[in-house]
Amino acid sequence: MNLTRLPSVLLLLALLNVTMLLQGCQSDDAPLLGKAPVELSVGEGVTNPLGYYESEPRFSWQLANDAIGNFQSAYQIQLSKQNPEFSKANVYWDSGKVDSERNSWVRYSGSKLRSRDKVFWRVRIWDDKQRVSNWSQVQSMELGLLNNSDWQAQWIGHPDTAIEKQPEQALLAKAQYLRTEFNLSENVKKARLYVSAKGLFKAYLNGSEIAPEDVMTPGWTPYQKRIETLTYDVTDMLAKGRNVIAGNIAGGWYAGRVYKFKDKEHRLPARFIAQLEIEFESGQTKIIASDQNWLSFVDGPIQFASIYDGEHYYQAREIDGWTQPSFTPDGWQQVVTAAIRDEVKLVPKQHAPVRVIESLTKPAIVAVENGKVIYDFGQNMVGVPQIQLPVKAGQTVQLRFAEALHKGEFYTDNYRSAESTVFYHPNKDGIVSYRPRFTYFGYRYIEITGYDPEFIPSEDWLSALVQHSDVTINADFATSQPKLNKLAENIVWGLRSNFFDIPLDCPQRDERLGWTGDAQVFAMSSMYMADVYGFWSAWLRSVREEQSEDGMIPLYIPFVEWINWASSGWGDAVTIIPWDLYVATGDASVLADNYPMMLSWLDYHESQSRDYVSHMKTFGDWLQPYPEATNKNANRGDTDFQLISTAFYAHSVALTLKAAQVLDKNKDAERLQALLGNLKSSFQSHFFDEHLNLTDSQATQTAYLLGLAFDLFAESQRGTAENKLIALIDEADVHLRTGFLGTPLLAEVLQNAGRSDLVYQLLFKESYPSWFYSINNGATTTWERWNSYSLADGFNPEGMNSLNHYAYGSISRWFYEGILGIKPAAPGFKHILIEPQLNKKLTSASGSYHTPQGKVSVQWSVNEQRFTLVLKVPKNTQAEVKLPTVTLSNVSAEDGAVNNVDLSTLGPGQYVIEGTLKPEFTNSMARLNVVNSDLITQKVGN
Repeated sequence: MNLTRLPSVLLLLALLNVTMLLQGCQSDDAPLLGKAPVELSVGEGVTNPLGYYESEPRFSWQLANDAIGNFQSAYQIQLSKQNPEFSKANVYWDSGKVDSERNSWVRYSGSKLRSRDKVFWRVRIWDDKQRVSNWSQVQSMELGLLNNSDWQAQWIGHPDTAIEKQPEQALLAKAQYLRTEFNLSENVKKARLYVSAKGLFKAYLNGSEIAPEDVMTPGWTPYQKRIETLTYDVTDMLAKGRNVIAGNIAGGWYAGRVYKFKDKEHRLPARFIAQLEIEFESGQTKIIASDQNWLSFVDGPIQFASIYDGEHYYQAREIDGWTQPSFTPDGWQQVVTAAIRDEVKLVPKQHAPVRVIESLTKPAIVAVENGKVIYDFGQNMVGVPQIQLPVKAGQTVQLRFAEALHKGEFYTDNYRSAESTVFYHPNKDGIVSYRPRFTYFGYRYIEITGYDPEFIPSEDWLSALVQHSDVTINADFATSQPKLNKLAENIVWGLRSNFFDIPLDCPQRDERLGWTGDAQVFAMSSMYMADVYGFWSAWLRSVREEQSEDGMIPLYIPFVEWINWASSGWGDAVTIIPWDLYVATGDASVLADNYPMMLSWLDYHESQSRDYVSHMKTFGDWLQPYPEATNKNANRGDTDFQLISTAFYAHSVALTLKAAQVLDKNKDAERLQALLGNLKSSFQSHFFDEHLNLTDSQATQTAYLLGLAFDLFAESQRGTAENKLIALIDEADVHLRTGFLGTPLLAEVLQNAGRSDLVYQLLFKESYPSWFYSINNGATTTWERWNSYSLADGFNPEGMNSLNHYAYGSISRWFYEGILGIKPAAPGFKHILIEPQLNKKLTSASGSYHTPQGKVSVQWSVNEQRFTLVLKVPKNTQAEVKLPTVTLSNVSAEDGAVNNVDLSTLGPGQYVIEGTLKPEFTNSMARLNVVNSDLITQKVGN
């Protein structure tokens, strides 16, 4: 265009337009990308939290799927206090433009936020061509009470439960009822209830339950050091005039027992604490705190509440309207109070509480006989029933719970001393509606006796309220094999059942503890299936609090008096889980938080070792099948205990070394590198001869798995060790012979050895010991033992049989890393390796994983020799695809064919990758089905 030939007015307009265009290109506010960042969250992935716990929060976001740019080159975060408008005057903190691809766990670096602060934040990004996005939608975050000094409230309870009165267990086992009234003369602008308990609580305001779906709150922590608090927005629940706040409390974990020690239960009184803070439209404030002015009652309907033994409810003792302002508290007594102690921290709950997640209805009626009816919900689960059934005055209704029928009979022996029973005592005829409040059960079957015999049992009498920590389940793994899909479903149900504020070992019998060994083998598997970073991070805080001064880690967390020694493979959870969480998330703060604990645990390892051989106690390869031992050590397997302990010592050193390198702890890294070298040398020389035969102990699959998985053999020895492992598997007719410690290592070790075919064979075995054995015998969750139960014989005669354990569900990690082939090539999946393991046992597989950058999804299928892979790579991520058994024929993207594609550097987008299986792979698969032993050392696909 020749500007000199334009009329002057048009020339001026043209110049003006060009100037505006240039200014727009250069302006920070120009929405050239069009799409703002999405999926904003703080901390371990929470959105718009109320009662948040970090004074220096971490911010995360994702690039929009339909943003023009694929990669982030810079970001800017702004924070505003109390006001969602981001005028210049309102901006409290501005990161400025930060050149970084990082889109998760970005630490706030302004002045520390304080209790009750409500802040609003937003983010924008620049792409790899320096185009700036729109600002994101504004998100909010409100902090809870961070310090004990923020509390004006006191601990309160019924005066008869005061310790100095030496109350009987029967009294302490009752639920307490607490209330206070207050008047409001102004309109309420904002109101927050900060609340907790020593024990369990339900809170009410003006007759309404404040959080009806929240159960077993505040949760289970080391109560002698920390008690969690919850924050609720109760603005709309208040009114002018008379108001009442009330609490119902029971002993819960705080006053509970462990195992069979009933004498230790109900020795401590439950206590309640609440602080209602009200801001009026006038600007005035008012605080209603639990104090000596509250009233209490202890002879209400819940006369017994125990986590292990159930609940006893008396209809005649119901207190109509006790949470209402109109109630007259005749016979209620002034509470006893206790001040908050500095040594016990009150802190906001870090992760979501246990909640009622869903309701299962219309169970099958499997037996009706002599006034007894047995219901089958078809699914082993955790929670409580909601009953709606006919009763007769004076005739006690009893509900019992079971995981399975034993030879057709209702069976509770595997619950051991946990009575797990509900008693409902009606005082009038009619239909009653009731659900237990301060207990929970692991079950599939419910037996009811004592109902009105004039009625025929109905499927509508019962529903099952499924409860677990409110984590988002993302698992969508599916294949062409129905039993494998059922196994995947069972593992998810095992996760749901045992993620019950802490990672339980089992949810039904008289343990229900946070066993560290079970936790460490399942943590990474669970990360693939659910959004559980916050869950694990919160539990690790409890682990840190329970660590002894000498570095010892108790066997279960929180610790309660029972077993007082540490175990290798169990205590090593303190190095394994932080590292797994870092690999999954890329958040180095989980390493920084736990690094001192990791070092201290290594000190304890050292104290249990001589000449770089560990003599630490261990539960061994727990519940290994077919043990040679017949005494009480049979459950601990045949793998040498010192070998196990030394291997885990070395592994913990290796992981702590990696953490030191990430955290720039260079002196520690040098020391740990030397220690690791000594431990490796000792492992090789002390337990094996030059041919890698075990010198003084039995050769087991787990012995070689530990050395291979933890990289304890010299590189020149790996092939020999792999061959010996494979030979042991072959000797067992391609069955596993591994327990809790060995099983989680099998799949990755065999895949690294080029023998994913063996993983498939182990996975698809139908006979004991195998995963499908449980499926064939009716499992709906994963079991504690490989043979805990059979349809023909019922429960294993051993005294320890849980049908809802998650430890052996660790195989699900290979569903994602192996079958789908999704593995992190860099922490946080910033770079992803896609290497699906193919086998003729499957013709298709699909699934996804939610990385910090977004969802990566894989779907592959084989039709005769034709292979198709559909891959979606999230924004701000790069993927490498490895298909050594496929001859590629075509790669296409969303916008058409891709020429000369480099599968080692695939950027964001959706791809269809097609090809044919190589003849050598097809032939090797066929031969392997004929005679596996001839191919022990062959590496399929190479």
